[in-house]
Amino acid sequence: MPVHNAEIAAMFDQAAELLEIKGDNPFRTRAYRRAARVLESLPKSVAAMLRAGEDLAELPGIGEDLASKIATIVETGKFDLLESLKRELPGDLGEIAAIPGLGPKRVKLLIEKLGVRSIEDVRRAAKRGRLGELPGFGPKLQQNILAALAKPVAAKRFKLPFAEAEAGALIDWLSRGLDGGRVVAAGSFRRRRDTVGDLDILATTTRAAAVGDRLVEYEDVAKALAHGPTRTTVILRSGIQVDLRVVKEESCGAALMYFTGSKAHNIALRNLAVDRGWKLNEYGLFDEDSAIAGETEEGIYKKLGLQFVPPELREDRGEIALAQKNALPHLVQLSDIRGDLHVHSNWSDGNATIAEMTQAAKARGYAYMALTDHSRRVTIAHGLDRARLLRQIDEIDRLNAKLRGFTVLKGIEVDILADGSLDLPDEVLSRLDIVVAAVHYKFDLSRDEQTERIIRAMDNRHVSILAHPTGRLIEERAPYDIDMDRVMTAAKERGCCLELNAEPDRLDLTDVAAKAAKELGVQIAISTDAHSTAGLAYMRYGVDQARRGWLEPGDVINTRPLRYLKKLIRR
Repeated sequence: MPVHNAEIAAMFDQAAELLEIKGDNPFRTRAYRRAARVLESLPKSVAAMLRAGEDLAELPGIGEDLASKIATIVETGKFDLLESLKRELPGDLGEIAAIPGLGPKRVKLLIEKLGVRSIEDVRRAAKRGRLGELPGFGPKLQQNILAALAKPVAAKRFKLPFAEAEAGALIDWLSRGLDGGRVVAAGSFRRRRDTVGDLDILATTTRAAAVGDRLVEYEDVAKALAHGPTRTTVILRSGIQVDLRVVKEESCGAALMYFTGSKAHNIALRNLAVDRGWKLNEYGLFDEDSAIAGETEEGIYKKLGLQFVPPELREDRGEIALAQKNALPHLVQLSDIRGDLHVHSNWSDGNATIAEMTQAAKARGYAYMALTDHSRRVTIAHGLDRARLLRQIDEIDRLNAKLRGFTVLKGIEVDILADGSLDLPDEVLSRLDIVVAAVHYKFDLSRDEQTERIIRAMDNRHVSILAHPTGRLIEERAPYDIDMDRVMTAAKERGCCLELNAEPDRLDLTDVAAKAAKELGVQIAISTDAHSTAGLAYMRYGVDQARRGWLEPGDVINTRPLRYLKKLIRR
């Protein structure tokens, strides 16, 4: 069977983890992690691309060396580097590194000083108090590690781009086997949650059994859990579960509504139906035994006296009450975005030139792009010091002189230092159009210390936007501990914007935080944090998250024409 993209991505992630534990070149470990993210988000399998003669080296962040390794994995099913690292570093080191608060550097200490090789070794060392013998392992960290080890293992969730790639390929496969009808994805995937537990697929056809048969025949199916005339459940080789339901066309709207959820939203709708003496289920809206709606979602909402509720809002967070008044927000759309305000080039850790990023942004129909390479403290990202930043400013000025109908804004992603000061002097920051401030280290400060640190950074009048405000990496790193209410209030008072980082590993702000910011009147920038031309496409995930946070175009600064944007970011 062909090797799945997710399997190759998992191999690359595991290799990166072990290389970092080993103390290998950090640029090499980052290359494998970045390649894994690219593979997860590809719309088709690399095996199919190789069969079609496509050059994998042309993919962003891949290159000749990694393309060759991918081709070998596809051919043999083996990754020699990973096998070598496993022999060299035996044990559950990748799993240990994933324990909150640890990471590769601390795992390396555990290996060298305590001979740790397994999760059980960590648990034993923590219970005996031996972690306290190591530098950087204070009482709080030891408590956190024990708490993490005591938690039951949660069901695996999958990041949105991965689920999107799986759903797209599967829907394409099933659709080709239909004789009329359609196939659509529902569930939390359709609500565009940042992670997805499983895939709910809905099909309408007169040949119900044939669709289930075709799902079982899908090449990526690892195991069939159930297979009946209208419902089939399988586990794909990536580990994600797929639940397929086949319904009649006259029930399609009701089924799509039911299986999209959320459960709380569905219960609220059913209660509205009960209040009218009706019954609502996955087959339709009924007055006794007579169907009065069900073919479309719009028809059901209308019959219940509601404005149509977009899937992203269906979380029972007040949307029903507003839909009764025809007062739901006019949600931001991808077409509303006029530019990207957080973009990197090969001057720091991006892999494209400023000109290439500019052309890619123009091709997306944008009017502007802010170049925000890292500042000097992020040495691993080849951050810019004062002299290099001034040279970059000159290069952008020369580029802008040649452009027509597009502007590159001069910017920086400046590090917020531990005391809340910034990584570059005001004298340089004052020469920029936009300053994006970010925390990249000292994640373990106390709640008060971290909050004060960020607020002090926003005190600097040159700071336009606070980037990825909680520092979370989905399924990898918990957000640092901050008082988000205080941070938002401080941002509002200072005229500083908050970023909704569209990079799908981050999606930071969360949907709940984005809604809270909107209610407080804090302006949001939806930005990709792109490190390649392909990374600009992440904007759609940021817009999905913004829609889940109830954001309208007026809440988002990069929906504005450039002349108005400049007023908003100039404090």
